Amino acid sequence: MLYRIDISSESNANIPGSLPRQRVISVATLCPVGSSRHATVRTGETRPGEVDYRLARGARLTAFRTGRLSRMEVCDAQTELMRNANACGKATRRKCPVCEHRHLVDVTYVFGPRLPRSGRCITSTRELVTLAERVGKFEAYVVEVCTECRWNHLTRAYPLSAS
Repeated sequence: MLYRIDISSESNANIPGSLPRQRVISVATLCPVGSSRHATVRTGETRPGEVDYRLARGARLTAFRTGRLSRMEVCDAQTELMRNANACGKATRRKCPVCEHRHLVDVTYVFGPRLPRSGRCITSTRELVTLAERVGKFEAYVVEVCTECRWNHLTRAYPLSAS
């Protein structure tokens, strides 16, 4: 669980010249699980070992909206990623957070033994299951891409397993 320290002056307000007393507050009390801050990118439970990149995505979008990053810096998908998004990406219902015109496309890459160094772009769920059943340690990475403005961001990474 994550915690933050509350160093408000209210805790020692009665003692002149004293330093504020520190009190630990759980993030769960600040952001209950049902709140919008805990909205998931996808439905279902998270996998063991899954890494979610929502916070990094939010920080990048905030930097763009406040003018610290230009559109060229956030909409910089490489040609191969755009080709994969158009050819084998999975359409989503999420609108692009930059241009807000198109729906995003999820592109999944898998890295592991006996695969190309640049990873393998997954074209179907069946292919993902086949790779999960192979011997070796495989990692899957899901990138969201807008095929119009070239926005792209890594949304999650998880280890593949046969279960």
